[in-house]
Amino acid sequence: MTIVSKEIWDEFLTDYPDAHILQTSAWGTFKENHGWYPKWVITDDAGAQVLFKRLPFGQTFAYIPKGPVGKDWNAVIAETIALSKQENAFILYIEPDLWEKEFPDTTLRSAGFNSSQLSIQPRRTISLSLTGGEQTWLKNMKQKTRYNIRLAQKKEIYIQRSNNIDVFTDLIKVTGSRDDFGVHSSQYYQDVFEKFSKNEDCVLLIATFENKPLAGLMVFTRGNRAWYFYGASNNMERNRMPTYLLQLEGMKWAASKGCTEYDLWGIPDEDLEILEKDFMQRSDGLWGVYRFKRGFGGDVNRTAGVFQKVLKKPLYLAYSVLLKIRK
Repeated sequence: MTIVSKEIWDEFLTDYPDAHILQTSAWGTFKENHGWYPKWVITDDAGAQVLFKRLPFGQTFAYIPKGPVGKDWNAVIAETIALSKQENAFILYIEPDLWEKEFPDTTLRSAGFNSSQLSIQPRRTISLSLTGGEQTWLKNMKQKTRYNIRLAQKKEIYIQRSNNIDVFTDLIKVTGSRDDFGVHSSQYYQDVFEKFSKNEDCVLLIATFENKPLAGLMVFTRGNRAWYFYGASNNMERNRMPTYLLQLEGMKWAASKGCTEYDLWGIPDEDLEILEKDFMQRSDGLWGVYRFKRGFGGDVNRTAGVFQKVLKKPLYLAYSVLLKIRK
């Protein structure tokens, strides 16, 4: 079994500058503080960072987020199955870093995987092009979004880089309560920011008015891609539209890092026709988020999704029952 060290994995990834940030060792080691641990597997033409979630009685489940990396997956998938069994995993999830329309799933299906109903990372997203510069971006936005950006500028919204995670976590607690979605612990945001910002792979931007924090976002970059993973706002001065100017500044920062693609990361998993028909009437789940994000233009894309291979059927059946109870 070709298990390698963190250092060898980092060296391997230098040949894949556009591999997803969730396949970096920085992400794997960050997750170690939050109930997971990483292992790295490399074969001749591919590799994978496998995350293992610790469960009671020495059991785990295994997950390859946005991987494997490389071209020929056959050998690396066989290796990760063997590794997962060695680590007492009852199931192995693979979530490829590919769009649904371009993913041939024959390699996974021939290895005994099938499509999972589990949603781990957002299935559908909006991708913005950062080519052409700010004026091109503005031209591609909806008129109302351009208006709101200019309104924020006129109404004295100030955007600044920050290291103050406490401010951000205060904002995101308000957002989660207002919009009824789950948020991570304060320590989670602190850990991920510290891990990635030290190499300038992450920025925290805070929008203020008269020195009062109103909104914040965290943007992450690797290669030519940027991801808007976390955003937050409180209930103050919302008429000044701070989140719109904040997003533009996030795009500008990503472009300054050489990124040409900006992933807005997560909208309702519905076809574009339904999204456009219902977004004004719905606010549940990610619908309010979609109403905001659609204004920046870009393309709606759907990922290949999650594939699973059951390794211990009795435990998987018990796990499935537990998921149904929780739902």
